[in-house]
Amino acid sequence: MECRKLELTINSANDLRGVRRMFNMKVYAKVLIGGNQEMEKRTPVDKHGRTNPAWNYTMKYSISEQWLEHHGTMLVIKLYCKRKLGDRYIGEVHQSLKQLYDYASPLGGSAVVCFPVQMGCAESQGQLCFSYRFGEKVAIEKLMLAENIASFLVTGQGGAI
Repeated sequence: MECRKLELTINSANDLRGVRRMFNMKVYAKVLIGGNQEMEKRTPVDKHGRTNPAWNYTMKYSISEQWLEHHGTMLVIKLYCKRKLGDRYIGEVHQSLKQLYDYASPLGGSAVVCFPVQMGCAESQGQLCFSYRFGEKVAIEKLMLAENIASFLVTGQGGAI
């Protein structure tokens, strides 16, 4: 089985819908690929940007080559406002991994894009910008071996640093 590395950097959002009336918005992004909850990752909370947050936060994934061959595997980025009484949903961006891959391939495998933030059937509110880079195709066994070696070099034999 073959796969690729995907390096995804959530850069910023702007003109988001305000979901707090009393206090400043503190926004974070939650990223899911292919609906796989185990692959979920989050940005740190932006405490200063309010409706124009900036993260410049990079996440790394290993993506099955099969996911890049069909339009059904989606990259979903959901935006939330951090609150003490439960986080409030702001909106989300859905993009097919195949579309992202096909767009970036002629550009050397990487691109910077911006998409409207959707909230259900409602009109879009603001936009989310991110950059991404697809690595070369490799056998998953080689990728896992490389990740294990890298982990060993960072942590040593005794486990975590």
